[in-house]
Amino acid sequence: MREIIVCTFLTLDGVMQAPGGPDEDAGSGFEYGGWQKPVTDEEVGAAIAGWYEHSDAMLLGRKTYEIFASYWPTADPGNPFTSRMNSMHKYVASRSLASVEWQNSTLLGGDVVGAVRSLKESDGGNINVVGSGDLVQTLMRHGLVDEYRLTVHPVIIGTGKRLFADGAIPTVLEPVSVSTTKGGTIVSVYRPNGEPGYDRY
Repeated sequence: MREIIVCTFLTLDGVMQAPGGPDEDAGSGFEYGGWQKPVTDEEVGAAIAGWYEHSDAMLLGRKTYEIFASYWPTADPGNPFTSRMNSMHKYVASRSLASVEWQNSTLLGGDVVGAVRSLKESDGGNINVVGSGDLVQTLMRHGLVDEYRLTVHPVIIGTGKRLFADGAIPTVLEPVSVSTTKGGTIVSVYRPNGEPGYDRY
């Protein structure tokens, strides 16, 4: 059984939108693209590299796929991530794309939830979901996320798409590991662990 692992960079107020560059999601009117790099450090990079050790595929929504496919095929070959990102299998959840050209990519059309359930039951390593905010919301609603790997950076944006948005299903998260880098980024891994309990003090 393969596991679906959500790997997401967050601001302190929970925004996941457009961490990578000022033009990443400018079409939506978001004004704070590229917020991550000024508040990251080497320890964050090492942690992210570790997130891929036991994963052999990515599951991407259309927007994230298009961003990655426009960058990684021609990225610096000296960057150890370049080879990894290009060689990993990519499953792309999109209703609008007719084809996917980036090497080792497979288009999941139609019933994405059913397709992801089938992927979980197939042979192979874990599957990382990177970015892909709309897709992540769908996966969470259908109980398909096995683990969250999050970096929470010391910056407040105040607006934008949030990982745990209004309407998220109430869920207890069991901590697997939590640490803080020298730059103040919280690197955490959590697994869903049932519904919350309720009590009073």
